[in-house]
Amino acid sequence: MAAAPPPLEPNGTQRVDPIPISLALEEIITAGVRQHLRNPIAAKFGTMLAGERTMSGRHEIVVCGYVDDKSSPSGPDGNEPFIGKIYPDPGNSFELVAMGDEASVGGACRMAGLAMP
Repeated sequence: MAAAPPPLEPNGTQRVDPIPISLALEEIITAGVRQHLRNPIAAKFGTMLAGERTMSGRHEIVVCGYVDDKSSPSGPDGNEPFIGKIYPDPGNSFELVAMGDEASVGGACRMAGLAMP
């Protein structure tokens, strides 16, 4: 018997089941985010959280975290929040959903069940 899917949030967003971030997963995340930075070599990653779910029949890993690329006017600590998705298929494709706007990124992470500190 298959497990019931996680409950849907009021806006239809399915919450994730939290998972630990392995070294391999961290490499996919950091490489994917670095592609969208102005100074990818200097980027320093902070807290990251991940969870998995199935949406529209496709397995995905949702990742929320912080990155500081030393060239962004994102505030005194330089950390910019981001949310991305990894599709664990043969290519482990990474999609950056949003970065920078604390309100929208933080809200999307909370709705997915990944409340960032």
